[in-house]
Amino acid sequence: MNISRVGCLLVGGALANLAHADERPLPKWELGVGVSALRIPDYRGADESQNYALPIPYFVYRGDKIKVDKDGVRGELFNTDRARLEISLGATVPVDSSKNRARAGMPDLDATVEVGPSFEYTLARSDDRRVKFDFRLPVRTGFTIGSSNFGHNVGLVSTPSLNLDIKDVAGLPGWNLGLVGGLLYGSARNHAYYYSVDPQYAASNRPAYTAHGGYGGTQMIVALTKRFDQWWVGAFARADSLNHAIFADSPLVRSKSYVTAGIGVAWIFKESQ
Repeated sequence: MNISRVGCLLVGGALANLAHADERPLPKWELGVGVSALRIPDYRGADESQNYALPIPYFVYRGDKIKVDKDGVRGELFNTDRARLEISLGATVPVDSSKNRARAGMPDLDATVEVGPSFEYTLARSDDRRVKFDFRLPVRTGFTIGSSNFGHNVGLVSTPSLNLDIKDVAGLPGWNLGLVGGLLYGSARNHAYYYSVDPQYAASNRPAYTAHGGYGGTQMIVALTKRFDQWWVGAFARADSLNHAIFADSPLVRSKSYVTAGIGVAWIFKESQ
């Protein structure tokens, strides 16, 4: 939520499979289009934010091995009643350094795509499966997808988290609540990409700095969604804290705690039988 996990993932695909709360069989795939409004920092730790109005593709696919839903694109490696091992994807958007005071004069940040395994374990769930409590452990490697530096390895990221999904929250049919809280970790290469300052880019208010790998702070997300026949609506809020992060003293970290939010609406115009 760098745009941190890309706006269309956060508001569109990021919440999509909470859209159905009834007991009817779900279609194998759904296709729609919509728009989202987001206000997010340029990167985690930035003190400057941008407003985004983004078109969002709404696409859900519930295949036996490949799934596309609120958790992104996943390839299932194995699945038991409680444990799952999947291939998952993530992404970040580019940052124009000329439009960010902390990074002025530094190279731009390219957009990245992240890929890697994700282990998930269901800790508890209700008999009717309307409430589910999961532990999730994704480990991904990031690569830049900018036109000038395609395929550059930007290191490993991992976000162990606890996830609570509640369907028909507070007895309201169709209203679904998602709560996620977890820790963020990154390799030295990943933190260096965002928070290191090479000597040639040092300035009086931006000393040279070398970022190391390790703990990267905490993150909590709350999301609420509802499906109205052919329409889907969703909203999220995310609280980030960089207190005690290993790179917290980087001169590029200008804000150690902040809240971001977004809303989205989509029209689902096609689904399988």
